[in-house]
Amino acid sequence: MKVLMLSKACLVGAYQSKLEEIAQFDDVELTVIVPPVWLDPAGPVELERAHTQGYRLLVDPIRFNGQFHTYHFPKLKQRLAEIRPDIVHIDEEPYNLATWLALREARQVGAKTLFFTWQNLEKQYPLPFRYLEQQVLAGVDFAIMGNQEAVCVWRNKGYTGPHRVIPQFGVDPNLFCPPPQRDEGRGFIIGAANRRLLPEKGVDVLLRAAAGLPGIWRLHIAGDGPSRPSLEQLARDLGITDRVFFDGPIASLQMPAYLQQLDVLVLSSRTMPNWKEQFGRVLIEAMACETAVIGANSGEIPHVIGGAGLVFEEEDSAGLREQLMTLMTQRERRDSLGRHGRERVLQYYTQQQIATQTVVVYRDILAQ
Repeated sequence: MKVLMLSKACLVGAYQSKLEEIAQFDDVELTVIVPPVWLDPAGPVELERAHTQGYRLLVDPIRFNGQFHTYHFPKLKQRLAEIRPDIVHIDEEPYNLATWLALREARQVGAKTLFFTWQNLEKQYPLPFRYLEQQVLAGVDFAIMGNQEAVCVWRNKGYTGPHRVIPQFGVDPNLFCPPPQRDEGRGFIIGAANRRLLPEKGVDVLLRAAAGLPGIWRLHIAGDGPSRPSLEQLARDLGITDRVFFDGPIASLQMPAYLQQLDVLVLSSRTMPNWKEQFGRVLIEAMACETAVIGANSGEIPHVIGGAGLVFEEEDSAGLREQLMTLMTQRERRDSLGRHGRERVLQYYTQQQIATQTVVVYRDILAQ
């Protein structure tokens, strides 16, 4: 079967290993179209060619670059006529113009379609996006949903077709792996790794929790964004600037080494009126490195962690501090959680696992 995937997310080199895994299946001929760059509010995301074996990676221009709802590939009709795919995998939300146009143009060449969604809050969009969403929900052949709550959201919004819950990307366990050893003499190292530092990521909760810790510890915060100045000021107000390090953005291919240095990774997200944690990819990256994880009970976080980490109530800095103390003083518990975390990733969250489940979807679509 010929599969054409449209994905601005696959600009990221670490994500492309899923494409290589999909392409290893004998019955799949995969072509992936990405833009040359995505003008994200956090900064341009350039194309990284890290995992490009076994499939065609095409780079096409897009219109309205950086505009999530209105961007699209103007050359898609030409590409569809050239490739004649059996399936068009639209790696995009159903309410966006790119999805609606791809669905319409795929139909013209007789291709089946699917979309991917992270949306775990029920939102009502203004026209014309509400109309585009309704058309996509009625016309698409399959939906891949990145978390459990998305199923309820799209059923409530009228989607009645087949679906499967599969995260967008897994991790490469050969890349995200435990370090040979961790230097116990360096003290207890806590980390937070978010691409953007925003209020909903709750890094302020982590700062307040860490401020009450005794002993020798350091806190490393990766990422950049509008909340960074206020977080730096909070660290000063709490008197912990000598223990807190703002490391800035970490490239995807450098993330394994960053996570391997940590004793614990904390994702302290808070639910907002228009957002809650959709997955928390950094959790599975850290778990694959046998780094213990602690997460707030926002959105999908508890489902991702399962029993392989600790979960605390959103905003509860005192509760988070207790959990940090537990892992700081009980190395055996910390190491045990690290091992269980990697086992959970190997069972559910590798790129190979995600690719296999995705190919099953392709086969199901063609068998309908």
